Amino acid sequence: MSGVSRRAVLGGAGLAVTGLAGSAGCTPAAAADADRAPPLGPAVVTPDDVRYQDLVRRGHKRYVASPDYVEVVGSTRQVEQALRKAVRAGKKVVARGGGHCLSDFVDHPDTEVIIDLSGLRQVYFDERRGAFAVEGGALLGEDVYRRLFLGWGLTLPAGWCPRVGVGGHICGGGYGVLSRIHGLTVDYVDAVEVVVVDEAGAVRTVVASRDTHPDLHWAHTGGGGGNFGIVTKYWLRDPTATGTDPAGLLPRAPASTLDFSCEWPWAELDERKFVRLAENHSRWVEANSAPGAPGANLYCELILHRRATGQHLTVGQAFGPGAEALLDDYLAALGAGVGTPRNLTRARKPYLATALAGSPDSKPYRFHVKSGYLRAGFTREQLHAIHEQLTAEHDDSLLNGSVGLAAYGGAINAVNPAATAVATRDAVLKLTYIAAWEDPAKDAVHDAWIREFYRKVYAATGGVPDPADGAYINYPDNDLADPAINKSGVPWSTLYYKGNYPRLQRTKARWDPLDVFNHALAVRPAPR
Repeated sequence: MSGVSRRAVLGGAGLAVTGLAGSAGCTPAAAADADRAPPLGPAVVTPDDVRYQDLVRRGHKRYVASPDYVEVVGSTRQVEQALRKAVRAGKKVVARGGGHCLSDFVDHPDTEVIIDLSGLRQVYFDERRGAFAVEGGALLGEDVYRRLFLGWGLTLPAGWCPRVGVGGHICGGGYGVLSRIHGLTVDYVDAVEVVVVDEAGAVRTVVASRDTHPDLHWAHTGGGGGNFGIVTKYWLRDPTATGTDPAGLLPRAPASTLDFSCEWPWAELDERKFVRLAENHSRWVEANSAPGAPGANLYCELILHRRATGQHLTVGQAFGPGAEALLDDYLAALGAGVGTPRNLTRARKPYLATALAGSPDSKPYRFHVKSGYLRAGFTREQLHAIHEQLTAEHDDSLLNGSVGLAAYGGAINAVNPAATAVATRDAVLKLTYIAAWEDPAKDAVHDAWIREFYRKVYAATGGVPDPADGAYINYPDNDLADPAINKSGVPWSTLYYKGNYPRLQRTKARWDPLDVFNHALAVRPAPR
């Protein structure tokens, strides 16, 4: 499962439970839907319906809800109606987009109603706003990448996994293989359409932009899913773009992608070489992560696996006419003092074919994922702890136990941390700790393994990342909000949002005053 699960996680995680819209102020849903073909839904699916088992199993295998019903919707008006009905009945209601949340935010025992956005998948150019509209249930590959490319030759710097839904992926940050060149997806959010619930319990649709309801707009540029309302549409546009030609309003897609991977066998690495490999990777990324640097045209990730897996993995993509030379430079730096990688593959491929291939879906597995950022590489003490955990004896039903060091920085770090809700704009590496398995009986033993892994790596900072580095909300980890596990004294909200959290709390208090949208890592409203 080595690279398979890692590539899947790269697509991000989250919920389609916050949003943006197409004109200023509060917009009647009928206006937003006027130009649409007859939508899918509404369809209310109860437990005795043949569709129920499929709809409650759209998320990751570890989490399965048993709601009173699932309502499949295909328009903003239908979302309003479904949410109004659930709120009036006092039901615990959540929304689902792509279903890739790595925690139980949707599939929780308390969930009574799921609003499924499967019918909201349109992607088109909205001439009235001068921006591309992407509905809240759209998937990255088939819907977003394919339509932007075939229609205009454009793309977005979003996730690697093509079946991830945009709803939670974008509002949690939106990171992918092109982000070092073009920034995060949230840097292109021009407006958002959100169905919200006010203090009186009334449901309405709000369009938020930088000029109209800027707090709600800002909250959807990294504030995470499941916090403020249900996202039914994003409008995306390069904030520096001028003119009206759609082909100039989002990043141009590369003509091709140089896709590569290679392996580093455990049998050929003692601890000294293991440490050197990790340091080589980190130093190359750090030296090539300035905004606009030629090295930003290469995305790379070193995935350090348990010894039982047999090898470590390097995967990535390079872009532009200098891609081959850039990859040669990276591989030479990576192998210095370590050796020659095995099973090296490198191939130029058409961009769209690569984007749609992405990575296999992670949903068949049971996961526990943790995250972090680094502004420089791991310390020697941390690398010793990683080596110790990856070589320790453990139950071999753990299919993937790893930490991935993904290249960050570049254009991402050119943005002020306060400009969006994504507070980490000075890191050079994004970290993903993964435990993946299939047997439900092994949940506790594998949870214990990854918790110990995290604790050892961050022993010097209380068992969690240095707050100045932080963590990534699209890889949510409920452990950080559990005082029995997170004993560091650093709140989960600080790790995910740093100094941006108080503003998110004020936005929560204004736009979701009844706390309709909540989960283990939901933004808590500011006290009145």
